[in-house]
Amino acid sequence: MTDELARLRWQCRRGMKELDQLLARYLKTGYVSAAEDEKAAFRELLELPDPELAGYFLGRQVPTDPHIANVVTRILDSP
Repeated sequence: MTDELARLRWQCRRGMKELDQLLARYLKTGYVSAAEDEKAAFRELLELPDPELAGYFLGRQVPTDPHIANVVTRILDSP
């Protein structure tokens, strides 16, 4: 595993089981094959506070940034 992936894996640990699972699953299954702009949006997503992330993934909020909104949708739609 590269240093970048190890760092991202650590950032996926949010302390909320549901978020941890969603983010870690995307990192494992979708991040490596994603386009560079999607990777950048995922890294930006990981910088957001947990309540904001929870709002996005629980459907209470919609990201205003279309790139982040796309990543959220991909994460939620991934098997």
